[in-house]
Amino acid sequence: MKQRFNRNGRFRLSMVCFLLVVLTAAAAVSACGKKNVEIRSVDDLEGATIGVQISTTGDIYASDYEGDDAGTKITRFNKGTDAVQALRQGKVDCVMIDEQPAKAFVEKSTDLSILEEEFALEDYAICIAKGNSELKDKINNALAELKAEGTLKNITDNYIGDETKGKTPYQSPEGVTGANGTLTMATNVAFPPYEYYEGNEPVGIDVDMARAIADKLDMKLKITDIEFDSIIVAVQSGKADIGVAGMTVTEERLQNIDFSDSYTTAKQVIIVKDKEGSAVGSLGERFHQCFIEQQRWKYFPKGMLNTVLITLFAGLLGILLGFVLATVRVSYDFLGKKHRVVSCANAVVRVYLTVFRGTPVLVQLLIMYYVVFGRVNVNPIFVAVLAFGLNSAAYVAEAIRAGIMSLDIGQFEAGRSLGFTYIQTMRYIILSQAVRNSLPAMCNEFIALLKESSIVGYIGMIDVTKAGDIIRGTTYEAMIPLFSVAVMYLITVMILTAGVNRLERRLKRDAK
Repeated sequence: MKQRFNRNGRFRLSMVCFLLVVLTAAAAVSACGKKNVEIRSVDDLEGATIGVQISTTGDIYASDYEGDDAGTKITRFNKGTDAVQALRQGKVDCVMIDEQPAKAFVEKSTDLSILEEEFALEDYAICIAKGNSELKDKINNALAELKAEGTLKNITDNYIGDETKGKTPYQSPEGVTGANGTLTMATNVAFPPYEYYEGNEPVGIDVDMARAIADKLDMKLKITDIEFDSIIVAVQSGKADIGVAGMTVTEERLQNIDFSDSYTTAKQVIIVKDKEGSAVGSLGERFHQCFIEQQRWKYFPKGMLNTVLITLFAGLLGILLGFVLATVRVSYDFLGKKHRVVSCANAVVRVYLTVFRGTPVLVQLLIMYYVVFGRVNVNPIFVAVLAFGLNSAAYVAEAIRAGIMSLDIGQFEAGRSLGFTYIQTMRYIILSQAVRNSLPAMCNEFIALLKESSIVGYIGMIDVTKAGDIIRGTTYEAMIPLFSVAVMYLITVMILTAGVNRLERRLKRDAK
């Protein structure tokens, strides 16, 4: 036995070493295969790898280069921060982005610089659902008043003025009660200085401007932080009244959404890597910046609470519904086609299982939020629990069904011979054993559910992953937030696994 154990241990160690060698070699080949192009002007973009934030104006402009004879490649990222991180690591040759966010990125990264040559000029505006002319007129009137009063200029100068920065913060005027309801603003809080987190609150030019507009309309402002490419969808579906995220008016966007009058003019610029700069500080300094500064660690408890709530209630929903679905499938297997009701129910269940197991859970979550509850103002936690619970039920059902079918058919026959009905046989004899047999698979599904919940940031919720993204987008530090998120998930999964192992041992003792 000891020799067998040693052989197995050496085999596993050899496999781990082999995988590490393969991964290292693959990384080396990838690094050697990436030939960086030096960008000194706009003319050098041909043949380069350009990083952009998906669905932004930079993405639109850069797409003109994609597929040209020079082999220009466009790498699209969910956030501008991710594109800048890729530039610092040599994965892209440059980043095309708006001027003010570019300045914010470069300010904290000594290894980056902005080309003096601007790429394009553009106008920012507020997006509003098509047909909502009443709200559009109100916002345009409010913008006109803010411009005439100089309030809009003060807001802008407070964030980007060299001499006035921090000196003209916006304050709501007296007499604002919010009596006219709530103005919901969809944005992507990762675009400084227009929107970014300071402490636990979103701030920036767009945030203060939206708050000033809400004050003009005597409304309360509610901010929803979602991915940039979901903002227009949120406004179209009614999840948000307005979208404000440094958004440029384009012909493509005008086909799906309306825009207010422009509130500022911006430039598209190109960020490149400065070979003379140095980006890495000490580990202690980076840790302090990520967690201690502005008490950014507070994002993680809030994110973990949402993660646990969603996982717990979605798991319960998945188990309850999974039992029902598994019972229908097993009933059809035993009773056959002679029971029409069971046959019809089984057909419905099979369609359900096919749909929920055959489509990505992210797509299901977005459909649930933007389509099923598109016009309903519902708590995102409820939507997430429902979406993940329905998805989980499809997998739990098959796990329980496999546990039932693994039992000896004689137990069914013995129960019926004792005078039990089919339902009584399932309840008193079969299901308890099936649960024990299915427990490992159900544990794996629960752990998978915990990790799948990391996508709830797409509907504006803060979970553990979103908390890491916020810190990463604020500090421009990738390693520490990402490793922190990974460790938190790992610890949680280890605790769940230990609990399930203890439950398995107890069930085995009870079965003896």
